[in-house]
Amino acid sequence: MKSLVIFDLDGTLLNTIEDLAHAANHALRTCGYPTHDISSYPFYVGNGISRLLERVLPHDARTPENASRMRQIFQEYYDRHLCDHTAPYPGIPELIGELNRQGIRMAVASNKYQEATSQLIAHYFRHIPFCAIHGMRPEIPAKPDPTIVFNILAANPTPKEDVLYVGDSGVDMETARRACVESAGVSWGFRPISELRQFYAEHIVSKPEELLSIIKAPYAGSSGYT
Repeated sequence: MKSLVIFDLDGTLLNTIEDLAHAANHALRTCGYPTHDISSYPFYVGNGISRLLERVLPHDARTPENASRMRQIFQEYYDRHLCDHTAPYPGIPELIGELNRQGIRMAVASNKYQEATSQLIAHYFRHIPFCAIHGMRPEIPAKPDPTIVFNILAANPTPKEDVLYVGDSGVDMETARRACVESAGVSWGFRPISELRQFYAEHIVSKPEELLSIIKAPYAGSSGYT
């Protein structure tokens, strides 16, 4: 039985891709660069805003100076529009509510910058007492570095066998592996199931309610995805 579930945010709890795409395209247009179709953005996100902006810039314009200028424009726009099209995935509010009723602690570990992470959780899950909401901060390396998980565990001491990390990408599965906690990959997010398998997801689920049986089961060690 798991007593702590750590969730990724984008692509796991919330479908944020359209608002991220609009903000990035706004920054590109403002700086005079070509934009991208929204459908291409799931493959640009996952490693934080700075890496997103590096990826969407033309190859010959990928300099630290351009990325920094783009980030300021992106963040000013995104902070005003981050809830325009974003929504929880179907079944997520019910899952979160059920875990809360069962007394299972929940935390968020995201590569999105801290202010936006906190704002989104407060907006969409205002009645849920997450024990930790950790986004990207200057002093914390981005996932798949496991520091963000270690920080959550330091503030919420929990045996690692009682922790489940849930995410939608190879970055998330690698984060869980480096932190030595059990992983569950979700198929409804931004990345394909093949990527979850490539990064050794211990479980792969297609519906949020499927996580309940994993959370209730004792950890038997890594045996590949299920």
